[in-house]
Amino acid sequence: MTDYELIVCIVNAGFSETVMTAAKEQGARGGTVIHARGTAAKEAEEIFHITIQPEKEIVLIVVPQKIRDSVLHAVYQQAGLKTAGQGISFSMPVTNTVGLASTQPPVVPARPEKEQPKEAAEDKAKPDAREQEKEPKKESEEETKN
Repeated sequence: MTDYELIVCIVNAGFSETVMTAAKEQGARGGTVIHARGTAAKEAEEIFHITIQPEKEIVLIVVPQKIRDSVLHAVYQQAGLKTAGQGISFSMPVTNTVGLASTQPPVVPARPEKEQPKEAAEDKAKPDAREQEKEPKKESEEETKN
């Protein structure tokens, strides 16, 4: 059993905020919206007895497994097939997470620092070539003043 679930909601364009409001009321913290275009054929419209709008929004929400059912139910109530959002939703288990507030950061092995070639280290020790050009001019100017 996993700690998190990915809820995927596909709704008509303009209904992603409805989905997120319903999800947040159940404890979801945020989501990602992807703009999409449906490819349903006329036959699908006849079977489901609904007009299918081609412009869609896909809302991805990662939630703790314990609130998955309440989020799915709330989203269905607010933006399901029997609403103007005509949405469908499903969930999938999430096996690994990084970056969620309640997860520990991954342990990353330390990388050894790359050694610089000797020439690069020597170049850093040398003054800038532009500075070297300025310095001799100053000396020669001082000689001409004397």
